[in-house]
Amino acid sequence: IRGDLNAPIVIVEYSDTECPFCKVFHTTMKTIMTDYDGKVSWVYRHFPIDSLHPKAHKESQALECAGDIGGEEAFWKYTDRLYEITQSNNRLDEAELPNIAEYVGLSKEKFNECLDSGKFKDLVDAHVKDAMSAGANGTPYSVIVTKDGKQIPISGALPIDVIKNSLDTLLEK
Repeated sequence: IRGDLNAPIVIVEYSDTECPFCKVFHTTMKTIMTDYDGKVSWVYRHFPIDSLHPKAHKESQALECAGDIGGEEAFWKYTDRLYEITQSNNRLDEAELPNIAEYVGLSKEKFNECLDSGKFKDLVDAHVKDAMSAGANGTPYSVIVTKDGKQIPISGALPIDVIKNSLDTLLEK
């Protein structure tokens, strides 16, 4: 979770680290978090689509390993860096995963131990099931959740202005 846990709006994003549209949407969400500081929190969930991006499942596990070793801040630094350097569509060399860990200040050794263990495979699989239960059939898929429990699905990497208009309307209520 990035942002204020008590924010009036939560955006739950289901993402595939090798999806080019997710890469674009990641940048959109970073801007949203800056522009709506304290008003929006961002919950990141994994939705690797193995049939399109076979590398994404391992990358999702890598994000979790970063968080496991270095906490919430390391999870987000690792996630930001991965999206920053990946060219998407399975073009990120798996050998880069420990390098990203080192880049964000984590022990390569601890990171490799975690990733090699498969410790987070089941968690990533559970996120995929949750995404499908939530109605996702592609990535990115997000759900805006308001304090009163209203849920608004967002399919795809909508332009930032569309997201902002929705948020502004919801925050006015």
